[in-house]
Amino acid sequence: MEKIKRMEFYKDKAQIYVPDGELIEKALARTTHLAIAAHQDDIEIMAIDGILKCYQQTNRWFSGVVVTNGAGSPRDGIYRDYTDEEMRRVRVKEQFKAAHLGDYTTQIMLDYTSTEVKDGSNENTVADLAAIIKATRPAIVYTHNLADKHPTHVGVAKRTIEALRVLPTDEQPKQVFGCEVWRDLGWMLDDDKVLFDCSSQENLQIALVGVFDSQVSGGKRYDLATMGRRRANATYLASHDVDMSTGMAFGMDLTPLIINPDLDISAYVKSFIDRFAADVNNLISSVG
Repeated sequence: MEKIKRMEFYKDKAQIYVPDGELIEKALARTTHLAIAAHQDDIEIMAIDGILKCYQQTNRWFSGVVVTNGAGSPRDGIYRDYTDEEMRRVRVKEQFKAAHLGDYTTQIMLDYTSTEVKDGSNENTVADLAAIIKATRPAIVYTHNLADKHPTHVGVAKRTIEALRVLPTDEQPKQVFGCEVWRDLGWMLDDDKVLFDCSSQENLQIALVGVFDSQVSGGKRYDLATMGRRRANATYLASHDVDMSTGMAFGMDLTPLIINPDLDISAYVKSFIDRFAADVNNLISSVG
């Protein structure tokens, strides 16, 4: 299992983990689906579409990037008295377990603090992400949706967009999706949603989130909540049709923000909110 850093990152404790032991350069290069997330376990919650599409495939490979170090996460139970550094080590270990279980080609840990990620003037984060995207050349990138209520998640999404915008067009992915973690996207109009069918391999999905024991047994039942949201999304997607699937995740298409770098991020997100507000108003008005 190769865990040797061979890319130059800004943080001394940044790591690249290759579960199957392939050379790091080759493991990065075979990436087709890349997830860029704020915290350990965010990938397994938000980017399940990419994980399932690449799992046990020979022509599709999934890589994950966790931008922050996870040192400030809440803790309880056996982890109650862990220091920030002890918690950081635990969460790195858990993320590597998930990468091994999910058959990722690489798992990258950048080790930034949340404060650094939310600082728009900190160019190091953007530089690291741009270097990773250049090395992996994925067809699809998953990150946080821009309407997420966690500020670090929004910070990672913005840094990801900034990194993608500095790359030449031929090094940019074909599609970029903002995904659900701390705010679901059920409020978006159905025509605006990107639908990810995650009906298959529920056992793997449960196990991937369950690996993060420091969070699940430490006070947050992300395992139950994540599977419950996916089942609820599938059932409540269409009011007058039978269920299309047993599990569904929603995404926000961020690709236009990459194609058109002059497109304002806030205005783009507001356009989804405005269409939702108009739809609600129209529906209320249509009922006598």
